[in-house]
Amino acid sequence: MTLIKSISGIRGTIGGRTGDTLNPLDIVKFTTAYAKFIGGKKIVVGRDGRISGPMVRDVVCGTLVGMGYEIIDIGLATTPTTELAVRWHEADGGIIITASHNPTQWNALKLLNREGEFLTAADGAEVLAIAEKEDFEYAPVEKLGHVVKDDTMNERHVQSVLDLRLVDVEAIRKRKFRVCADTINSVGGIILPELFKALGVDFEILNSECTGQFAHNPEPLEKNLQGIMDKMRQGGFDLGIVVDPDVDRLAFICENGKMFGEEYTLVSVADYVLGASKTSITSQTSATSLNTVSNLSSTRALRDVTQKHGGTYSAAAVGEVNVTTKMKEVGAVIGGEGNGGVIYPESHYGRDALVGIGLFLSSLAQKGMTATQLRATFPDYQIAKNRIDLTPETDVDAILVKVKEMFAKDPEATVNDIDGVKIDFPTKWVHLRKSNTEPIIRVYSEAQTMEEADEIGKKLMQVVYDMQ
Repeated sequence: MTLIKSISGIRGTIGGRTGDTLNPLDIVKFTTAYAKFIGGKKIVVGRDGRISGPMVRDVVCGTLVGMGYEIIDIGLATTPTTELAVRWHEADGGIIITASHNPTQWNALKLLNREGEFLTAADGAEVLAIAEKEDFEYAPVEKLGHVVKDDTMNERHVQSVLDLRLVDVEAIRKRKFRVCADTINSVGGIILPELFKALGVDFEILNSECTGQFAHNPEPLEKNLQGIMDKMRQGGFDLGIVVDPDVDRLAFICENGKMFGEEYTLVSVADYVLGASKTSITSQTSATSLNTVSNLSSTRALRDVTQKHGGTYSAAAVGEVNVTTKMKEVGAVIGGEGNGGVIYPESHYGRDALVGIGLFLSSLAQKGMTATQLRATFPDYQIAKNRIDLTPETDVDAILVKVKEMFAKDPEATVNDIDGVKIDFPTKWVHLRKSNTEPIIRVYSEAQTMEEADEIGKKLMQVVYDMQ
């Protein structure tokens, strides 16, 4: 059983002893700490379709009522919907009840500021400090808060996608796409049909019921997606679409049943946005507007595509708030993460699968291509994504020091230690870092062949095994 307290919120498995799992007492403590930190009078609460969602929502909302807040309960909603709802309701913050791609037994509280964006590292650390002190004061009976239900946010989210300048609704409707989507028994099964209907897209949904009983491991990786891949191989669909339980990650499957590549979700959307943005640049607009950002564990293909359009690519530490901070710093027109997370500032500074779908379909429609043909237009890298389970004795800091020492004198290696350790070589890279959301070390590596990527990844993994 696990409880992870981090700057991005609190995440854990349901059930078990207090302090060791995500349970009602710990939910009360961290909700109270967040409410004390955020101040104000109004907080938005949304949740994904997990089995534990109603229990966690009731504890969160009851605690906020006890703190004197007005709670806008938007019910079953995606993470990006909840982020947007904070802005639309002019709330002081928001709590998203979701463990994203984690399995059924997990849940979490993701914490938002008044912009509907994740808390910064400093803010998150302050919430943790407040929780640790447990110096709480609740509202007297005459000042208790109350809950207001709002079931209009999904509809408004869909409309906001249609209204985006680069979502070409007319072209999508003319193309008459037929898609198959796997919504993994969560909130995607509620909102994606509404998006497809609005775009004039014919669709079939797999695992559509929002029961929280995930039909397979909910992380949208190829090894978990054989069901929809087999369905696509049978023919009759232009595109396969896969989302995670809270619909901020997005993966595509080509018309022939082959993976488009989760890493290439952002690459393809960025290529479309950069191309469209470049044609609209005026003499008063600097070409540096064509900036992109992804995290250190994402494919080099985004860098290559950005440079092709005359833009500048920047890398950020892993974590959505780190990416969005960098995007604001460099004025990026698009950014995100290689796990299928698309962040398009014209909509909002958050990963949003609905926005990604709208932009990707616009690109396919305008270019008159199949997904396979579009994928062939991008640089082809192979990325290996491995993980090492941590033991209580694992000294992650010592491991990172050892890895840095291994490559410090290599003339072909560039060492970056802003987030774990990343070693860049001319034709490949490897990144080793401790996960923010699970008790594991992630080892990502990329090269021109999977064999080469796996080889350098396994080399660093052996260093960890030797030190455990």
